[in-house]
Order: sequence, then C-alpha cells, then structure tokens
Amino acid sequence: MTRLVSFVSSGPGDPELLTLKAVDRLKRADAVLFDDLSSGPILSYVRSGADLVAVGKRAGRPSPKQDHVSRLLVDYALQDQHVVRLKSGDSGIFGRLEEEITALREAGIPYEIIPGIPSAIAAAAAAGIPLTRRLTARRVQFITGHDVTGQLPENMNLAALADPAASTVVFMGKRTFPKLAAMLCDAGLPEDTPALLAEAVSTPEQNIERHTIRSLSDQLEREIGDQPALILYGPLAT
Repeated sequence: MTRLVSFVSSGPGDPELLTLKAVDRLKRADAVLFDDLSSGPILSYVRSGADLVAVGKRAGRPSPKQDHVSRLLVDYALQDQHVVRLKSGDSGIFGRLEEEITALREAGIPYEIIPGIPSAIAAAAAAGIPLTRRLTARRVQFITGHDVTGQLPENMNLAALADPAASTVVFMGKRTFPKLAAMLCDAGLPEDTPALLAEAVSTPEQNIERHTIRSLSDQLEREIGDQPALILYGPLAT
C-alpha cells in the first residue's frame, strides 16, 4: 500500500466505534495526519515508528491552513509512503474532504475513502432517540453553523430549516445558534421546538442536554464552553 492516501473516518471519538477497515489502515500507515477530534486513544492503533502529524482545525484556535494540509498529504505520498488522513466523524460531512482529494488528483496520487459513523448519528444514539419517525419526521438535514469566516452562512433555506416535521442537525453551531434560532422563529418555527445539545459525543466528557430552541439559545448567549458539539432540533429531540 505505498503511495496511497487513505481517508479514514474515525467516528465520533470512541475507539470502539472505529470500523475494522479503519483499524487496519491505521496499523499499516507510515504517516498519519490527524484532526484534533481524532486524537487520543484512536491513535493507539497506529504502529510504532509511524509519523504522527497534527493538522486539526478548531474554531477560535490557531490552525494550519488547508493548502498546507493538502501539501503535506501530497509530499508524504510522493515519498512512497502509505498515508492515512484521519478525520473525525465521517470524512465526507463538513470535513473539507473534497479540497484534499483535488490536491491528490492533481498530483496523480491514488486514494481511498473509508466511511465512519457520523457524529450526528452517534449523538442521536447517545440521546436514546432515532432521527426519523413515520409521518412526523420523515426528513433529516445536516447544516454547518459557520462559514469560512466563522459567521452564520448566508442564503440559508429558512423554509426548510424551519420545517417542524424535519430533524435538523447543526454542526459547529454553538456560537451562531442564538442568531439562527431567532431567524427560525421569525420563519415560523415554534420557540418551544425540542432541541438537544450534544457535546463531546462518545467520549468520557460526553454531555447531552435537552432544551427548547429558545432555552438553548438563551444558554448559548451566556456561555458556549469549549467542547465540540452538535445541536439537534425537531420533533424527536426530546
């Protein structure tokens, strides 16, 4: 497996939620470029002697630029090494996977994508709820809570996001949720719509809180904390 990049999805953080294929690639890797949320016990599967390179991005903290991460992937692979790019959750969901794939394609480097358990699915499981229900929650939608500037994205489909019959998951949205909640209420979503705050899902620091969109908005106006989190709102978030 030389000159290959494996995009390995590490799931939400619990090493027991890794797939068998993910563990296999970690054991075979010559170099592992990992996100912050993919560190800790997950890296125990990496063989001794492999290079470990932290390239994670966290909101509000100094982070490597995306073009630097892409360049590292190419440089390691061109040394005839098997490189693992370890991403949290599922790498295809808000993981900037496409930009890194583009860099590899331009360099003529083969790659594979190994899916993982999305953090949204793990959060619902930790809360003891499904994401769908016949008749009253037949649609699931994932959105990001911030754009490249760290602000709430513009041109959101508020009609869809304020649909009371949908389960909506907001990634990276603690800072911007108060603004989003106000927009949702203006668009007709009742302020007593159930909402969940799921922090550090599947790790020892896991925290699941049940709210309404109004009470969660009020709480996040006061304090957001520093744990990675998802917000889930809709008819099943109780």
